[in-house]
Amino acid sequence: MNNAVRDLTERLRRPASMRSLRLGDTTVTYVPDGAVRLTPRFFPGIPQHVWDEAPEYLDESGNLVASIGGLLVERGDRALLIDAGFGPQSLPADDRNPHGAIHGGALLDNLAVLGRTPGDIEAVAITHLHIDHLGWAWHPAPGGTRPVFTGADYLVAEPEWTHRHLVVEHGTSREMLGILETRVRTVSDGEEIFPDVRVRITPGHTAGHTAYIISGGGQRLIAFGDALHTPIQIGHPEWSAISDHDPALATGFRRRLVAELSEPGTIGFGIHFADVVFGQVKPGGVSGDEPAWQPVA
Repeated sequence: MNNAVRDLTERLRRPASMRSLRLGDTTVTYVPDGAVRLTPRFFPGIPQHVWDEAPEYLDESGNLVASIGGLLVERGDRALLIDAGFGPQSLPADDRNPHGAIHGGALLDNLAVLGRTPGDIEAVAITHLHIDHLGWAWHPAPGGTRPVFTGADYLVAEPEWTHRHLVVEHGTSREMLGILETRVRTVSDGEEIFPDVRVRITPGHTAGHTAYIISGGGQRLIAFGDALHTPIQIGHPEWSAISDHDPALATGFRRRLVAELSEPGTIGFGIHFADVVFGQVKPGGVSGDEPAWQPVA
């Protein structure tokens, strides 16, 4: 195993560290909050031999490592946060669930490392209403009773908010949604929510799942939320996650997304992509010409 392959394998088996990219006048930074282990059965119907042939994606426990956090978007003094992690809580592994232990809580400390306070965040743009993307948006601040982003609007795609009852079966409680409700501002497809940041509604994983397109410096970054959970799906866009609301719709978008990420000047941000959250799609894979994820930071 050469050094490049060894480094990539190590990164695929650990949660993401803080990483940044510059897009013209805009800086984007992955802000870690925690991690979760996903069992292979998170992708139903995939034969075991497929995983046996791709051991680099599984850690020593036989699970995929998925990062949890948010994407900080900065332009001058202004700051937007895309997704809000899991918050200061933990859940143990449970054989009834297709994921192992999940924990959060580091996002505020990591924002502080970047010189940002929660009060600097003018809006929290939410890709979808699952609990590992909402944590600090609803959870009280340590020692307090109010969520930490006291001055921020919560931006949610209109169809996602309209169909919010559908996410309750995935662990998002009505209490959480009630806490969010007074702060939510619904957004529409194509809307600019921050300088050079636009909404793209991408239903499938949830009814109003949303990607955010960030442009600058002749490049664009697609923050695609949970359209993809792991880099192995780049070569297998037909793989649906067990949590996909509409697997057929989600698969159709994944195929289009992989093609779009292959275009020049396009970077992807995969919030759950272990320690390879920023990347481009290039020829690679087992055959050498399949689409594959190549980290860029």
